[in-house]
Amino acid sequence: MRIQYLGAVAIASLLTLGAVACSTTAVTPEANSQAVVDPCAAANPCAGADPCAAANPCAGADPCAAANPCAAAADGTATQPEVYSYDGLAIRGADPVAYFTEGKAVKGSADYETTWSGATWRFSNAENLAAFTADPEAYAPQYGGYCAKAVSGGSLASIDPEAWSIVDGRLYLNYSAGVQKQWQGDIAGNITKANQNWPAALSSDRVSESGKSW
Repeated sequence: MRIQYLGAVAIASLLTLGAVACSTTAVTPEANSQAVVDPCAAANPCAGADPCAAANPCAGADPCAAANPCAAAADGTATQPEVYSYDGLAIRGADPVAYFTEGKAVKGSADYETTWSGATWRFSNAENLAAFTADPEAYAPQYGGYCAKAVSGGSLASIDPEAWSIVDGRLYLNYSAGVQKQWQGDIAGNITKANQNWPAALSSDRVSESGKSW
């Protein structure tokens, strides 16, 4: 009787183990893993979320190796010219040096012009042309001659040559007299914002044009 009892217990145990084995679903490593978005899957690592959030989001080359891989001027994605021009003329043909020497917007002449940074610059006399040629960055308007207020907001807009200001020896232009008043409401703050947005703002797909002739 004891032998039969032990045999029955053994058989019951085997049946129980078999049932457990049959009811267990195999879990593969693939089924148990979580999908991970690869920020390097696209050609542009800056297209989606910030690829520099992690220490090294990419298995291959590190898109965060540069100081700012998403900066327009740094990665060649700029879509607008570095200097704003209207019919090829910077500042719509106004003399950049005259703002400093005469304190007003003065039309330049085709008799006194030069090409710099992809645009044609005109001057009212030979002296101003010579001064600009010797040190163009001292007279050229900030942010490539685009509206300083627009750049402070991360966008681009054309300018009115008569809406201008000289701050700390630098020339700033604005879209219109009305926009200039807005810009002058917080000059220091707007300059700080514009400096942060430049030159990345050149990646804008359009420039707001005033249609103003001068």
